[in-house]
Amino acid sequence: MTATALRAQINWWRGCQRAYDRTGYQYFHTTNQTASKEHVKILVLGGGSGGVAMGARMKRKVGAENVAIVEPSEMHYYQPIWTLVGAGAKSVESSGRPTASVIPSGVKWVKSRVTEVNPDTNSVRTDSGKEISYKYLIVALGLQLHFEKIKGLPEGFEHPKIGSNYSVKTVQKTWKALQDFKEGNAVFSFPNTPVKCPGAPQKIMYLTDAFLRKTGKRSNANIVYNTSLPVLFGVKKYADSLWEVVKARDLTVNLRHNLIEVRADKQEAVFENLDKPGETNVFKYEMLHVTPPMGPPDVLKGSPLADEAGWLNLNKETLQHNVYPNVFGIGDCTNLPTPKTAAAVAAQSGVLDRNITRIMKKSQPDKTYDGYTSCPLVTSYNTVILAEFDYNGQPLETFPLDQSKERRIMYYMKADVMPHLYWHGLLRGLWGGPGPYRTLMHLGMK
Repeated sequence: MTATALRAQINWWRGCQRAYDRTGYQYFHTTNQTASKEHVKILVLGGGSGGVAMGARMKRKVGAENVAIVEPSEMHYYQPIWTLVGAGAKSVESSGRPTASVIPSGVKWVKSRVTEVNPDTNSVRTDSGKEISYKYLIVALGLQLHFEKIKGLPEGFEHPKIGSNYSVKTVQKTWKALQDFKEGNAVFSFPNTPVKCPGAPQKIMYLTDAFLRKTGKRSNANIVYNTSLPVLFGVKKYADSLWEVVKARDLTVNLRHNLIEVRADKQEAVFENLDKPGETNVFKYEMLHVTPPMGPPDVLKGSPLADEAGWLNLNKETLQHNVYPNVFGIGDCTNLPTPKTAAAVAAQSGVLDRNITRIMKKSQPDKTYDGYTSCPLVTSYNTVILAEFDYNGQPLETFPLDQSKERRIMYYMKADVMPHLYWHGLLRGLWGGPGPYRTLMHLGMK
């Protein structure tokens, strides 16, 4: 065998074998030419907050060698902090860490993208050609951003004065547009689809107002929030407080307005009036923040795991799939009727941990998810309204005080405490939401 042929043989073998990297976790790597099959007891699809949290929890249940996480991204981001990044209060660097550093040690990392899920054969296929079979499947694939569904995007981001806090590629453009603002309209949109963190589109509006006041430009600005929703916020207690903020700061809110086109070269945003089909309104802007339409991952849409809308079809209380009893889900990819937030993921992780354990022991799920979610509504650079509520839109507040009021302490929780809980609690499978603390603080009363 020639030296060249020998090197080729060695490289081929390296591409097929399992290896350990310097962090101590395993990963699979193959190419289409070396497609192979693997089996794992618990397979987690997605390495976002829900996937990593459940990977850590399942590692403690069945051992790291029996768990694998499929995730193609090299970086993991704490996305809730992007609200503050877009307003210049945090750096984008602080929001990300290498995926290698958050995958639980010893858990197999499949560095690929899922292309097909076959629950009837208990297997998935990845873009590397690998087929992985499983005994239990946890789907945590997140959702997709669809900037392309707005005419003129995403190419419009090549122009100045437009940004979005929903992508690491565009969040710093929001801050740049805010810094460069001189006079005119600052326009903020909310799409006619489910979104993750539905409070975020208006948080940046409040921060823009605060920044322009601080820099002496507020008198030259007209701040406009155009939302497709018929309400400012879905829970009346917090909506009432937000309307007070809107009126006190002279902000303009247009309900049932949906962004359909951006003419970035002309600095124009076109909105359709959802209550009057065919009617559109054009807004000139000096600054535009876009919240894109969002939807389920392509691999779920049309699959046996999806409901009619393409979202993962779960029992909203047990988080078990409605058709396949060995399939479970968590986070943004699910059809759970609650806002898609990191706080919801935390609460779901504790419920899912318990119920999967019961299923593995041939028992029935006995823990119920009540729809708890939280939205820290940032209203300035030092105040937050901390909204917490359940499936029924009823407040489910942790602290024994009225959380519908703007408070400084809640801002520090949002900016400093919650990131720490995320990195060192949720992702390590140690934080399942504030339920126990709520019970303690309310002396056992809801």
